[in-house]
Amino acid sequence: MKLFSCLMALLLFLLQAVPGLGLPKDTLRCVGYHGFCFHSKSCPEPFAAFGTCSWRQKTCCIDTTSNFHTCQDEGGHCIPPEIKCLQEQVGLCPHREWKCCTEV
Repeated sequence: MKLFSCLMALLLFLLQAVPGLGLPKDTLRCVGYHGFCFHSKSCPEPFAAFGTCSWRQKTCCIDTTSNFHTCQDEGGHCIPPEIKCLQEQVGLCPHREWKCCTEV
């Protein structure tokens, strides 16, 4: 019984130590785009809102001064993967699978 308790404690410790394990999907997506989670509904300068965090309790904000600009900031449009894109460009879309295009 003592061995079982030690193994369970070790398992719980390892689950807490693994980064990202147990985080909500929207938080993982935000962090994946190098974003930060803020308590307020609006983002402070130089950040721009890019979705939600913590089960839609917080706002995901990305730094507009970094290389991770949103698609709309770059003059593009976010489109789903099933639509053919004539000219892709660099930019972040709210859905990871979507593409940033200048022409569809």
